[in-house]
Amino acid sequence: MYHKILVAVDQSPMSQAVFTAGLNLAKAFDAQILLLHVLSPEAPESPISYAPYDTANLKAIEEAWNQYRKESLAALQAWAERAREQGVNAEIKQVAGNPAPSIVGIGHDWGADLIAMGRRGHSNWKEIVLGSVSSYVIHRSHCSIHLVQT
Repeated sequence: MYHKILVAVDQSPMSQAVFTAGLNLAKAFDAQILLLHVLSPEAPESPISYAPYDTANLKAIEEAWNQYRKESLAALQAWAERAREQGVNAEIKQVAGNPAPSIVGIGHDWGADLIAMGRRGHSNWKEIVLGSVSSYVIHRSHCSIHLVQT
């Protein structure tokens, strides 16, 4: 049924559960996975999301962002290795941008037939004001969505 599963992760605590769900689905359907992390300055775990924007600390912000990028890539590589050890063909991709349209676009371009991702469970009011990555993906994706909520 599913052959290509895009697993959207970040550095939040929920990502381990999303990875596990995506891996289990890939094993059940003998599918391959693409582990995707979208580097976003707005993400709560991003060092830029809380940094004051002034030119005095631009160098520190750049160093923190590079460290964040490296740590995120290392996490993707570790998850891909775990998947391969369990017999699942796994690729990784890390891009910078807005997570919601990036997930939809990359899923479409890669030919995913399922996207596994987390849902943070914000209140209805917060989702109305801030928007929701999962809601965006659900309403604009070409394929099925598997939401993980912890």
